[in-house]
Amino acid sequence: MSKPIFIRNASQLVTLQGSSDAPLVKEAMSELGIIENGSLWLENGVICAVGKDDELFEKYEDRLSEAEIVDASGRLVTPGLVDPHTHLVFAGSRENEFNMRLQGATYMEIMNSGGGIHATTRRTKTASHEELFNESFERLNQFLRHGVTTVEAKSGYGMEWETELKQLEVAKLLNEKHVIDIVPTFMGAHAVPKEYKENPDAFVDLLIGKMIPKVAELGLAEFNDVFCEHGVFTPEQSKRILEAGKRHGLIPKIHADEIEPYEGAELAGEVGAISADHLLRASEKGMKAMAEKGVVGVLLPGTAYFLMAESANGRKMIDLGVPVALSTDCNPGSSPTVSLPFIMNLGCLKMGMTPAEVITAATINAAHAINRGREIGSLEVGKKADITIFNVDNYMKLQYSYGVNHTHTVVKSGKVVVRGGQLLEELSLSKN
Repeated sequence: MSKPIFIRNASQLVTLQGSSDAPLVKEAMSELGIIENGSLWLENGVICAVGKDDELFEKYEDRLSEAEIVDASGRLVTPGLVDPHTHLVFAGSRENEFNMRLQGATYMEIMNSGGGIHATTRRTKTASHEELFNESFERLNQFLRHGVTTVEAKSGYGMEWETELKQLEVAKLLNEKHVIDIVPTFMGAHAVPKEYKENPDAFVDLLIGKMIPKVAELGLAEFNDVFCEHGVFTPEQSKRILEAGKRHGLIPKIHADEIEPYEGAELAGEVGAISADHLLRASEKGMKAMAEKGVVGVLLPGTAYFLMAESANGRKMIDLGVPVALSTDCNPGSSPTVSLPFIMNLGCLKMGMTPAEVITAATINAAHAINRGREIGSLEVGKKADITIFNVDNYMKLQYSYGVNHTHTVVKSGKVVVRGGQLLEELSLSKN
C-alpha cells in the first residue's frame, strides 16, 4: 500500500466543489472554489481532506512522518485534467496532408480523394496489436506530462469488424497497463468505407445489425459515436446508429456540425446524447436544444486551429446555458496534439472563454462528458486522487503565459507519476 500524500501550501487550490452531480453552466463555470494556501491529504488513492494548510496540518500532525510531503508553495493545484474526445489508438501520421492544406486543399477534398480518415484506416489495419499499443502508450506518456489523468479513446480507424475490434482491444489493454484511465468509445461510424460509397445505408445496417451488438456483448465500449456530417452520415442515419447503440446499453455521443450546419446539435438533444462534439457550425436552435437537455458541448479549438477554420462559438454556448467542455481531439489528421493546456489557451484566445471557464471545461465538465463527474474532475473528499500541480501561482497566469507546458507534478490515483515536469521511472506508469 502506498504512503499517504500531503500536498501543502498551494498558492491556489482549485476545488470546484459541489459540481459532482451535473456539469456547470453559465456563471457557475467561473466558480472555481479556490482555497488560498490550500492543502490536500490523499490516502489509498482517494482524497481524504481538502482545506487550508494550517487546518490540515493540525488534523494530520501525528501522521506526518508516514506521509510523502509534496510542497506546492507558489503553485496552482487543480483536479487532474480530463480529455473527453480523442482518437488515441492509431498508426502513422499525415504530415503530407498538412502540407496539402497549406496549399489550399480542404479537409473534405482530401478525405474524398482517399486521404484523411481513409489514410489512417489503411495504416491502422496493417499495424499489429503491439505496434498500436506501443505508439498509443507513448502518446499517453505525453498526455501525462501535460497534466492529463483521464482520456476518452475512440475506435473508428477500421470501419470493419477486425480493425475496430483491434483498436478497442488495444484501448482496453492500455487501460490495464498505463496509469492514465482510458474510457472507450465505439466509433465504427467514423466514415463510410469506399466499398459502401454507393450504398451507405448497407453499411449503417452492418453497424446496427452486427458491429454494435458485438461491441456491447464483449463489453469493449461505454459510448457509441457517429460523424454526422454532409458527405458522411446524414442526421437520419446518425439517429438510427445512435438509437441502436442505446438499445444495447451504449451511451450516445455525436460528432456534430463540424464542417457545415447539419442539425447535429439538434439531434444530440433529441436522442439524449451525453455530449455533442465539434459544433463549429451549430445553429442557435441546436445550442438551445443542447442546453435544455443538458448535453455537454465538447469543443475542440485545436482542430479548427490546425484546419485554419473559425472556432466554435464557445462564448455563445456558455451564455445560452450549454455546459461546455474542452478536448484535444488528438488524432493524426486534424489535431495531432496531446497538449490540453494549449487547448485551454485556445479556448480563451479563439472562443472568448475566460481563464476560469476553461479550467472548468477541462476538468469537471469534461468528466461529465464521459460520465465520470462523480469520480473525478473536482477536488472533493471521496473522489479519486487525480491532481495536477502547475508551475504558476494563479489560474489566470496558466492562460496568460500561453503555449507553455506549465505542468510540474501529477498525482494519479494517489501516486506521484510526474515530478518537475518529468515522468518518474517506467514502473510508476503501470496500474499493476
